[in-house]
Amino acid sequence: MAVDTPVLVVNGAYDGPTFCLTAAVHGDELNGIEMVRRVMYDLDPHKLHGMIIGVPIVNLLGFSRNSRYLPDRRDLNRYFPGNPNGSVASRIANAFFDDVVQHCNMLVDLHTGSFYRTNIPQLRADLNNPLVADFVEIFGDIPVLHSRGNKGSLRAATVRAGIPAVTLEAGEPMRLQRGMVEVGVKAINTLLAKSGMYSKLGLWIKPEPAFYRSTWVRSNASGILFSRMKLGAEVKKGDILGAVNNPINNEQIDIISPYNGTILGMALDQFVMPGFAVYHLGIHAAKEALTATEPEPDPDDETEMVDTDETDSSLETPADKRSDDDRYEDE
Repeated sequence: MAVDTPVLVVNGAYDGPTFCLTAAVHGDELNGIEMVRRVMYDLDPHKLHGMIIGVPIVNLLGFSRNSRYLPDRRDLNRYFPGNPNGSVASRIANAFFDDVVQHCNMLVDLHTGSFYRTNIPQLRADLNNPLVADFVEIFGDIPVLHSRGNKGSLRAATVRAGIPAVTLEAGEPMRLQRGMVEVGVKAINTLLAKSGMYSKLGLWIKPEPAFYRSTWVRSNASGILFSRMKLGAEVKKGDILGAVNNPINNEQIDIISPYNGTILGMALDQFVMPGFAVYHLGIHAAKEALTATEPEPDPDDETEMVDTDETDSSLETPADKRSDDDRYEDE
């Protein structure tokens, strides 16, 4: 590989698929690292059907600097499947994709919120892909957000390669949150049990996932955000989600929920400006209704310029042609 990346492998005593578990594609996301450690070191190879590959820190360069990005400020999760002759980001992505991902039958990429945002544990999945739609059914009782993901993300590149893949989001960056880790580990162990790879007791064996479409509620004022609602709260149309206070003139502008729904993600209390995405509101929907339509562009999608010689031209979207709803992304 262009940069040595630690890879954990557990070979089972019985034949079965190869499952890949990846974390810290963004180097400041700690919850996924601990999920990988707990899952991998709790396995008994004598009970395992197939192979599990765990990569706790994909972006080792970013992790060593406590940074989401690589040292050159590139976001590694915008460069998959990469190019062996491109930049550092593109070469790392290419080596990792060829050496690890291509050998997997299914993949879960672990993430957190980004830039002082947090998420309830949830899956991001392209439900228009039949392989992915079937894959999410074996996770148990966890929210599923219909999302194609950024074209250069590890998840999207893996799905294009014919391998079912999802993102598991949980919590916020820069912190290790034990509660979030425990929920994520339970979801992964449920997947292993329901897929027949590895059985454990006390899992979400029967409940099915809850499917959502989503929208972001944005601030219309500048000031300090004070949230009233908590992450995961059920809200109704017209509820006050929080307020933005102007510290100079003491003006307070409420942020109102435009729909009934669930707060899947939210910004931490901080300084915000007009247009800042504050609350990620999930709206319950039947799986069939979601697969019948394309998801809205993820407003939490921050995409940087990608060098034109690094990736396939079909993945290129100049920054000046992107909509305002394509600027930020957790993944």
